[in-house]
Amino acid sequence: MNNTIFTVWQELVDDFSSAAMLWQVGIILGSLLIAWSINSLQRARLANSNVHQAAIEGLTRVLFPISSLLMVWLGQLVISHWYNANLLELASRLLIAMAVIRLAVYVLRYVFSPSGWLRATENVFSTVVWLILVLHVTGLLPDIIAALDSVRFNIGKSAVSLWLVIQGLFTVLVTVFIALWLSRLIENKLMQATNININMRVVINKVIRIAFVFIAVLVALSAVGLDITLLSVFGGALGVGLGFGLQKIASNYVSGFIILLDESMSLGDFVTIGSYYGSVQELRSRYMVLRQLDGTDVIIPNETLITSAVVNHTATRRRVKIALPIQVGYDTDLRATLELMKEVAGRHPRVMKEPAPDAKLVGFGESGIDLNLTVWVPDPENGAGDIPSTVYLNLWDEFKARGISIPFPQREVHVFGHGISTEQVGDALDGAVN
Repeated sequence: MNNTIFTVWQELVDDFSSAAMLWQVGIILGSLLIAWSINSLQRARLANSNVHQAAIEGLTRVLFPISSLLMVWLGQLVISHWYNANLLELASRLLIAMAVIRLAVYVLRYVFSPSGWLRATENVFSTVVWLILVLHVTGLLPDIIAALDSVRFNIGKSAVSLWLVIQGLFTVLVTVFIALWLSRLIENKLMQATNININMRVVINKVIRIAFVFIAVLVALSAVGLDITLLSVFGGALGVGLGFGLQKIASNYVSGFIILLDESMSLGDFVTIGSYYGSVQELRSRYMVLRQLDGTDVIIPNETLITSAVVNHTATRRRVKIALPIQVGYDTDLRATLELMKEVAGRHPRVMKEPAPDAKLVGFGESGIDLNLTVWVPDPENGAGDIPSTVYLNLWDEFKARGISIPFPQREVHVFGHGISTEQVGDALDGAVN
């Protein structure tokens, strides 16, 4: 146990009511109260702004330990002229650990979307930070570091230790997270630049993110003293892996950049890919997210978009066509019915007036006359499932009011012959129905 923690425990046990201890406890409580007040005022100020609620929660959670730490440091600086401030030293270390954890959680939630693995990562990181703090205040951390540093091995011509590898991994993770955070800041600003094509904005974001991560890895390895030429071994192994087992992954990444650069589709476009129809929600490096009209999302690899036919319904215009087939009886006045169908469809507020709804005769069916009503919708991203239902209901009401029949399949059975009994006729009718 190191001197600081030993002294703190000794003061707590032997001289708990001393003036020094009371002053330190008062400073800690006062610092927490001031930090809580600052936190409440900041939360109220941000609540009246346009900042997202999740961002407000993250910022205020980080602000509390940092402001508490500053107050404790200020109190430690003042009281150290008269008393030993060992309890304040311990409290500052606890607040530093809390600030590191909350700052890391804020960055993770800012960079990545909420998911199960993100929560697990937050829990693991919190546990590691608290464990390191416990080892530090108990004096065991230097011995553990010395033991890890004594485990040495060679990578090529360079001798490295296990402690150096752990340092390198930790530094890489920190710098990568910082790089991802910076790239997300740039992405949020860039996506608001409406004067730049949406595809070009996505491409720039992806290039910036890759460049930031690559630079972060190089900086991290150099910071811990590892020879960057060691990456040549990893690069060779990666090349072999791409040649054998990672061809599809590499193909999807390259296909993603091709799609963005040739502007064959953009975010919000309505496309048909195979049996799937919907709007393009996300264009990721490896796949595209297609949201169907029923709200379900389909994950489609980028390679599929390059190697198969894709129908883009909104490549040049933001409108989509909805076809509504309907059948009427043979005794119907077709010309009046076609005009009625156009009029009923035009009443819907989301149906475009230009081009206007169109109704046509398709053919003469077995049970009735086949008609087709076509309407255009200017905002397909808001969904189109309610439009056919509303138009069909309105047509049903108008048809009933005007006596227009909607036929259903029927069968007529003619029985010819002499001397056929009633039972035989009934059997014949039953067979025709079945």
